[in-house]
Amino acid sequence: MTEAAFFDLDKTVIAKAAMLAFGPRLHKEGMLNRWLVVRALWGQVVFRYLGADEGRMVKMRETALKVAAGWEKEKISNLVDGALTDVIDPLVYTEAVELIESHQEAGRRVYLVSASPEEIVMPLARHLGVDAAIASRAKIDAEGRYTGEVEFYSAGEHKVAAIVEEAERYDLDLDGSFAYSDSVTDLPMLETVGHPVAVNPDRALLKEATSRGWEIRVFERPQPLVEGRGVRPPKPMTFGALGAATLAGGLLWWKTRKPTGRRR
Repeated sequence: MTEAAFFDLDKTVIAKAAMLAFGPRLHKEGMLNRWLVVRALWGQVVFRYLGADEGRMVKMRETALKVAAGWEKEKISNLVDGALTDVIDPLVYTEAVELIESHQEAGRRVYLVSASPEEIVMPLARHLGVDAAIASRAKIDAEGRYTGEVEFYSAGEHKVAAIVEEAERYDLDLDGSFAYSDSVTDLPMLETVGHPVAVNPDRALLKEATSRGWEIRVFERPQPLVEGRGVRPPKPMTFGALGAATLAGGLLWWKTRKPTGRRR
């Protein structure tokens, strides 16, 4: 049997939410106004400190899909492909790249496993030279536009189901495999493998990891990727359910929050 390593994307492989990183580009293309970008930045801070739970994740997903409704899939794909080096490269944690390299050298099958959109996950997975990716998938209409509905959301138990399916397909030894994440929402994924690792964990995951004696790592060295660093060159990949065009958690929190009536 073959072992594997499953990496969450946001704040595990890269230093911020991927879609938040593309906010300025979306604004430049006229897809988001400036105020929405500012709201997203502020909301991401709040989301980070409040942490994530299932309720927030559902609201995030639903609101994000509404925001993306009507966007052209091809336009988003082209935007990401054209801006990947400038936008994402500087956010990639050196520690994550080194871990990916070490797992590859050990002969493990390496995955990105994310709720982020295929337009982010696919190019980045190729860029890092990993074997495969599992992510969300949005519904697309006959004209190639996002409908505002999700076909598959790669989070929680859905991530686990996709991982188990990959394990059956490729005869993976999950007990001997590794998983990395920053969020307690990925607890089901972490529990699925024999070597769970909390990376820059939120408060809830830090508590769980500490109580269970799991390994805890701190990644703090995002820097641009350099050709020849050791990560395998891009190659054909297999993908699970791929990307929903969703916006970052911050914007979603802002748009779904209820007024408190208080001002400061």
